[in-house]
Amino acid sequence: MNIKGAACLIPLFLAAGCAFAQSGDADLAQRVDRLLTQHPVIDGHNDLPWEIRDRYHSDFSQINLAADTQHLPLPAGIAADSPALMTDIPRMKAGHLGGQFWSVWIPVSVTGPAAVKMTMEQIDLVKRMALRYPDSLAMAYTAGDIERDFRAGRIASLIGIEGGHQIDNSLATLRQMYDLGARYMTLTHSTNTDWADSATDNPVHHGLTPFGKALVLEMNRLGMLVDLSHVSAGTMRDALAVTQAPVMFSHSGAAALVDHPRDVPDDVLQLVAKNNGVVMANFYPGYVSQAAANWISDYAAEKSRYNAPPFGGLYIGQPERAKAAMDEWLKQHPRPEVTIGMVADHIDHIRKIAGVDCVGIGSDFDGIPNTPAGLEGVDRYPKLFEELARRGWSDADLGKLASGNILRVLRSAETVARRLAGEPPSMAAIKP
Repeated sequence: MNIKGAACLIPLFLAAGCAFAQSGDADLAQRVDRLLTQHPVIDGHNDLPWEIRDRYHSDFSQINLAADTQHLPLPAGIAADSPALMTDIPRMKAGHLGGQFWSVWIPVSVTGPAAVKMTMEQIDLVKRMALRYPDSLAMAYTAGDIERDFRAGRIASLIGIEGGHQIDNSLATLRQMYDLGARYMTLTHSTNTDWADSATDNPVHHGLTPFGKALVLEMNRLGMLVDLSHVSAGTMRDALAVTQAPVMFSHSGAAALVDHPRDVPDDVLQLVAKNNGVVMANFYPGYVSQAAANWISDYAAEKSRYNAPPFGGLYIGQPERAKAAMDEWLKQHPRPEVTIGMVADHIDHIRKIAGVDCVGIGSDFDGIPNTPAGLEGVDRYPKLFEELARRGWSDADLGKLASGNILRVLRSAETVARRLAGEPPSMAAIKP
């Protein structure tokens, strides 16, 4: 065959290859659709309740979650660069979401009795959300409740407290939060508590204090999951040494891939395997991509260089000049692309070190300013599962990732609580 003749056939080969790829993608999508119909996703972390409070004053008459929320105009008073909402019921159903731990996060600046009150208001908001959409959402408090909701075609709604500051150093408050429906508590958020170090604060306790260890055991007694996202590696290790039940990381990645304190070191992943816990992979670009983490740090530094009131910055008191300088910096330093494949890399790494029984999904939707390309909202979970299927994940292992592993952890925590039911409530306290 002469070169010219061969060249004429190249478009035919390319077209055939493209058609084959499209056929393969369609088959993969159908496989994932069948899988997630049978094993819906349980997401470990979604911050929509705070967005409803912040944007709509906790008033459900101002937002319709039964309709698309991604194109809603931003309410007055909300920053113009705030992201669109990532969550609504139609997209939850399109994404095969079967269970959601709703975060009842409050700012770490709110402490003491005010923190307890605000947390109760956020718990109330989640329950009102379920009441407003009873055909689609249902409150869940046990693994059995979640499975019941799966069968009924409703999305199981669970409550997670995202910070130990929300109980005002009181185990009595912790118990009342459990009675109100909270089924996990993240031991810290972005700053230390009086009894545990955060991943993103300077260490004070170098892990858990004696009160912090007593708190973990009281959570075991109640059946409340110990969530180790946001805590320091020292706190992770101390909690894993003390707990009698499996732990969870509601939204964290692998530190071996991104050197960020919000991600989990390999030695801790090995401890999670021994504990039979679960690490639920986060979608935040800064924890998924090292290039994105570096860019975010550089952006923050550059912003401070130009305008850092009250005394710092080249253009302090000159917001127009500072903005122009930042705009020019952004032209020269575009945000790095973060992909679904990078999230899959974290899931693969967690699986490699901790095992396939110890990995789940914890998106952090509506708690992050942006997402990896292709994971813009709750309808996009199937795309991540398709990526993992391409990598050779079996249906059985994908089912564990979707919901099987977190259901097992919940059941185990319930079993431990039944075993400890005869123990009296802890009277541990922080001495004044």
